[in-house]
Amino acid sequence: MGKAVGIGGVFFRAKDPKGLQAWYVQHLGIPLSEYGHSSFEGPEAQGTTVFSFFPEDTKYFGEGKQQAMFNLRVDVLDEVLERLKAAGVAVDPIQDEGYGRFSWFRDPEGNRVELWEPAAEDPAP
Repeated sequence: MGKAVGIGGVFFRAKDPKGLQAWYVQHLGIPLSEYGHSSFEGPEAQGTTVFSFFPEDTKYFGEGKQQAMFNLRVDVLDEVLERLKAAGVAVDPIQDEGYGRFSWFRDPEGNRVELWEPAAEDPAP
């Protein structure tokens, strides 16, 4: 059965995304990845967890005022989506990226949640 196996990322809206990210790098030591966001990876981390900031007017979180969105790493995206659909949950079409497959849904309170099935070699987005 497909299931969530970890947190793939935490994303926040910010007035100054680069400045706020730099603050977290400076004060908490969260390293920047080659893709320009912070991520926990390497021997100390269990998989990749992205910690990133988006502009206040981003549409990535969907419409509305949702300030944060989290990403759940899943083992078999198709199975998770089928279970959500069977429960009457609307899901967005799958997007296939080089580093994995993604889809989104809204929880019962309207929060947009991202699902990520990493590619086999998980080269962090």
